[in-house]
Parts: sequence; structure tokens; C-alpha cells
Amino acid sequence: MSKLEIKNLHVAVTDEENKQRQEILHGVNLTMKTGEIHAIMGPNGTGKSTLSQTIMGNPSYQVTAGEIFLDGKSILNLPVDERARAGLFLAMQYPAEIQGVTNAEFLRAAMNARRPKDDQLSVMAFIKELEKNLHLLDMSDEMTERYLNEGFSGGEKKRNEILQLLMIKPTFAILDEIDSGLDIDALKVVARGVNSMRGPQFGSLIITHYQRLLNYIVPDVVHVMMGGKVVATGGPDLAKRLEKEGYAGLRDELGLKIKLTDEN
Repeated sequence: MSKLEIKNLHVAVTDEENKQRQEILHGVNLTMKTGEIHAIMGPNGTGKSTLSQTIMGNPSYQVTAGEIFLDGKSILNLPVDERARAGLFLAMQYPAEIQGVTNAEFLRAAMNARRPKDDQLSVMAFIKELEKNLHLLDMSDEMTERYLNEGFSGGEKKRNEILQLLMIKPTFAILDEIDSGLDIDALKVVARGVNSMRGPQFGSLIITHYQRLLNYIVPDVVHVMMGGKVVATGGPDLAKRLEKEGYAGLRDELGLKIKLTDEN
């Protein structure tokens, strides 16, 4: 069993126009283990995506206090590629397009990056695994020969992110608004892929605004973020309550003085 721990995490970003540093996360605490699916919900601008980028090591986000531990070891000084090799994966809300690198080339390189040099994946083993996961996600073989995300629709990019998840098999996957812009059929396919990963060797942190995704990927734990902190934690019923009542009721119940339209 692996564990990802976030302790009293404070994170700031620097505004490039006025060079002023602004703190976005104000002491986030969260612990998850493999075998668990956690969801994070919260109003816009509360720091959910900042948290995901910080866990993955985006240098634009500066940790001013706190720690992130993976299996008891701090990862704050690790660059993005080493965090990925250690078992972390981020499916982004807006995946980048990369010319000149096909999906197949990227996937095989990413898979081999996590394997010892004397145990690299054979071409046949790679093709077999790829065909299995393409079938699971209703994706065509043609997708693998296209340049990474280039010219992809929003739905194709999201499926491609899940394909990467299935092929790389990380220990912990952070899925940042993976449901954004998906129609119901695409949402079901994405959920099918994530659910196929569930098990004792895998954990996921799902960031979403909507209960509808959690109807298909039922979380073990739901966290609510407001004002750069985790303010409430519960089971799947917490997400259903938020869908019904919104965030204002929870904010008032907790006595939080937070503007729900705050962009910080």
C-alpha cells in the first residue's frame, strides 16, 4: 500500500505583470492511500487546480510552507519527471499539443521511463497492451499515429489522457476536471477507463465541479475546498448534498467568511 500525504501546504504564484506574489493555498491537509478514490469539489478559484499542479511539481507554483510526502518521503525537491517516475500522474484540464511526437511514441517512452533499463517493454508487449486499452476506450488505431493531441477535439484529448493513464499505470493519478466539456457518452467511456484501474495498487484524486462524474466513478472520500483549504470531508453523500444545495449552505454552516466568487 502506498500513501500520498499533503501536510499544511501553502502555495503562492507570482503575478508576472506586477511581480507580486499571491498565496493561493492556505494550509491544505489531505491523505490518501492506494485502493482509494478521492474527489475534491469546490467553487471556482478556490485552489483545486493549484493543488494538482503543485503535487505534480509545476515550477510556476511556489510552496511557501508545508510538505508533500509519497510513501513517507518528501517530493518537494523532485522535478516533474522524477515525480512521474515515482508513480504520480496528472491528467490536465487542457492537455498540451506536441507536434512531431505520435501518441504511440509518447506512450511507449513514458512506459519505459518507469521501467529498469534492463527491462524495457518489447514492441509486441506494447502493441498488445495498447490494443486492449484502445478497445476499452472505444478509440481507433488511427489515434495512435497522430501527433500528441494535435488537432484533437476536447473529448478526444480527454480520452487520450485516460489512455495514457491505462498504459502508464501510475500509483496515484490526479484527474483535474477530466469531465469538463464531455457529453454523456464520452463521460461514460472516461469513467469506464478510470474504474478499470481501481484496485489495491492504484489511487486517484479527482477534481470536479459536478456530481454527474461521481455517479459513474463513485468516490470513497469527498473533500470540499474553499478559500484555499479543505474545509469538509465526507463520503459520496457529501457530493450529492453539494449538488442539491450548492456551496453557500455549507459555507454558512461552517461559519466561513469566504466569497464564493473569489478568484484566488
